[in-house]
Parts: sequence; C-alpha cells; structure tokens
Amino acid sequence: MSLAPRAVLVHRTTEYEELVAHHGTHGQAAFFLSSRGRDIEEVAERHRRTRRALAEVTSAVPLTWRQARVERGDLDRFLFAPEDVVVVVGQDGLVANVAKYLDGQPVIGIDTDPGRNPGVLVRHRPTDAVVLLGSAGATGVDELTMVEAVADDTQRLVALNEIYLGTAGHQTARYRLGLEDDGGVVEAQASSGVLVGTGTGATGWLRSLWQERGARQTLPSPTENRLLWFVREAWPSPATGTSLVAGELTASAALTLTVESDRLIAFGDGIETDALELAWGQTVRVGACARRLRLVG
Repeated sequence: MSLAPRAVLVHRTTEYEELVAHHGTHGQAAFFLSSRGRDIEEVAERHRRTRRALAEVTSAVPLTWRQARVERGDLDRFLFAPEDVVVVVGQDGLVANVAKYLDGQPVIGIDTDPGRNPGVLVRHRPTDAVVLLGSAGATGVDELTMVEAVADDTQRLVALNEIYLGTAGHQTARYRLGLEDDGGVVEAQASSGVLVGTGTGATGWLRSLWQERGARQTLPSPTENRLLWFVREAWPSPATGTSLVAGELTASAALTLTVESDRLIAFGDGIETDALELAWGQTVRVGACARRLRLVG
C-alpha cells in the first residue's frame, strides 16, 4: 500500500524571534530598536502575519495526510521523501534555499508578506492552500531550470538561482577558465570569482551583474534551458587574461574551472556554509542541471 502524501511546511525564524533570542525579552529588543529610531511593532506585526499564515496552511492540510515542519537552518539535515508536497511559507529566497534538496517533489510557495516580497517564487496566499493541497500540487506546475557544479572528485552542488566560484572571502581567485563548446579555449585568470546563473536568478545577483556590464545577452526566463555567466573583476597581467569574462551556456554547454589557488569554494544561492571545497589542480564543471524545480504556478 502506498503512503499517504506528506505536507512538509518549510519556514524560517522571523526577525522578531531572532531579536528576542538575542536580547532576551521583548522589552529589551524594543529598547534596542528604539535606540536606533525603529519601532519593534513593525517587526512584531510581520512575525504575527507569518505565524497566522503557518497556522492557516497547517489547517488546510487534508486530514488523511501526514505533516512535517522544517526550519531553514535544518534543511541540510532533513530527509525529503518522493511522496512529499513541499509548502514554503515565507519569502522568495526560501524556495531557492529548499530547491537543492528536492528531486521532483512539487513546491507550493505561500507569500506571508504580500507587497514586501516580490512574489516571484511565493506566488500564492495562505487562503489558496486548501485548493492547492487538495490537488496535491499536481496541476499548473512550472519546471524551473537549475544550475549544477560537479567537481572531478564527484562533489556536486545544485542551485536554483546561481552558483559562485571563488575564494571564501571574495578576494583574488586564480584559476584556468574554459568553455567546452568553444573549441577548448582556456584562459588563466585572476578575479573576484565567477557567477553562473539561471532565469530564476535573473531577478537577483545575476541581474545586478548583467545591468552593470550592459551585457548584450538577453536574460533567460526561469523555464528556459539557458544560463548566463560572468567573471567578476578579472585582472589583466602578463600571466592572466580578460578575454573570457561573460557569456551564455545552452543545455549541452558547460564552463570548466581548474583551480590554481590553495583553496577555492563553490556555493549556491548565497549559502556559503554548504559549499564545495576545491583544492589546487581540481577541475569543476558548471552547467544546466537535468533536475528541475517543480513550482506550482
């Protein structure tokens, strides 16, 4: 007999909870904010909206389903199952945080603060949860492109928005950069790192670099099997070049980076604590991932 679906509610600690945990009491947190010209009531109200949304989504889960909750900081220790329906209650970035841990499970994004969040990935309101969960999240699903980095020692990293390769402190990284679909062209570089992003990432860090460069490539859409990449602050010298600083990767193309520093890292979607560790001489390949995020539209 097959298992009943499990609704996994993903959330994060609110700003209010973090403030109270740090300062000890509501009053101490309020005093701290008032000394800096802020009112704690604004933060507390966002906290209450988030808790109301979590309660409403919880009550919308069908009685025959199982339930689980996971906080963002525990995602790397949580085991998702094939029959899960993942409900992200919070900000757009929380969907990106959970995406790397999934393999085909449908994701429903619930916006707890409409107007403050862009709503690109958290597309629904708490009141929509009854209908969405009633259909098990199986209708109107968008297949969002993801990016992956695979090292020559089998380390693998997947991200929804972007992958950054460079030093942990964003200082000068030394490496050899190559394009697999460009006749094997390779260039030694010294830079602040390399960013490879998706169409979903085109609403964040990738877009910032794209605008700054005035890039001629068009930004990909979230479902398009195309990536853009940029080298940050490439430094020209007798030993390093700047001819490979931006481009796009189609479905079968990939960027390769061979480390020529003591240590580089690769991390996805801004989570530096979950990174690939790359030593001198190692090569990492970055391209579109065969896996997709199934986001309920």
